[in-house]
Amino acid sequence: MKVSGIICEYNPFHNGHLYHINETRRNGATHIVAVMSGNFVQRGDVAVMDKLERARLAVKSGADLVIEMPVQYCLSSAEGFANGAVWLLESLGVVDELSFGSECGDIGKLRRAMEIADEAALNHREDIQSIMENGYTYPRALCSVIKGIDLQAAEIISEPNNLLAIEYMRAINRFGCRIEPMTTKRSGAAHDGAPTDGSHASASFIRELIAVGGQNLFKLGSYTTPLWEDAINTAVRCGETAELSRLERVILYKLRMSSIRELEMVSDVGQGLENRLYNSRMAGSLDELFVTLKTKRYTMARIRRILLCMLIGITKQDMTHLPVYGRILAINERGKEILALAKGKAAMPYATSIAKLSQRNSTARRFAELEIKASDIYGLALDTINSAQKDYRAKIMIDLE
Repeated sequence: MKVSGIICEYNPFHNGHLYHINETRRNGATHIVAVMSGNFVQRGDVAVMDKLERARLAVKSGADLVIEMPVQYCLSSAEGFANGAVWLLESLGVVDELSFGSECGDIGKLRRAMEIADEAALNHREDIQSIMENGYTYPRALCSVIKGIDLQAAEIISEPNNLLAIEYMRAINRFGCRIEPMTTKRSGAAHDGAPTDGSHASASFIRELIAVGGQNLFKLGSYTTPLWEDAINTAVRCGETAELSRLERVILYKLRMSSIRELEMVSDVGQGLENRLYNSRMAGSLDELFVTLKTKRYTMARIRRILLCMLIGITKQDMTHLPVYGRILAINERGKEILALAKGKAAMPYATSIAKLSQRNSTARRFAELEIKASDIYGLALDTINSAQKDYRAKIMIDLE
């Protein structure tokens, strides 16, 4: 029995994801546990479809056990995202490997790039700070410094999936995990890119097709599986797809009602950004707000994440705790075998009921509180608004076929 972990969002699932799962199986995985983002995703956006539906489809598409990534880690930097996910996998006590895609496709090259980046961050702090003082983000400043040390390493860390892969490997080292990293080379469309052939498109391109709707939905079958194509079409027809723009008024309301002190406490707000946020309250639309807040130092994804953390109520304090439980969103027979193997080995509880998991301690209650608030807010982003407190009534998919 070989248990492989996959960290994913499936927002939505496409042929590249299917390829990754198949490659993970070909590499010897008999069981796959997926840590999946919930209703909000790391790019600072709402998930196009509800987390329970995406988890159900993930189990039908090759995963055996789907565990929810806590929302504060979904709406975090690449480092925070990796820390939350790797901790959930390591704490299960039975995961042998972490499988992820990368543009590089070579663990050795990724490890060398990581080591060079870590050395540069330690030995060239002043150079990095100098570049940042000109308004550039830390990753861009670091990459600029690395170009003068090792061009190949700089090229590797400039690619988004390579960068996330390195953060996964750092998290494995940080926690002293027994998990081994394994990567497959991404092929076809680039991250956030348009299709390069007839069968591969990025998740962002597929989301654009969904947003436009109409005849564009007929193109979905080229880029995803029939199962997901049917589910997406059903979600569109039933008003169950979400868009960030539908949260425009509540985000603007929350910003206008917040004090500088409250904004200062929001997760990832620093370097005086609370003042910039406070002074942007005059904005009359999300687009205007984004333009007002965007600088070289703050990427658009980071700005969106911060605004969503503000809306949900995620604070800096919430990022001081690693996950204290694993909430199961979907499971099949092999998934039950994973849990059976984990019995007596897991470092924290894994269960389907958020109500029961929240009773462990005050930190667990806070994790559950944020998750429930996030789901309630997500319901406002759907084409047809759904009811609140849905997390308490969630029907977890258990596939015993």
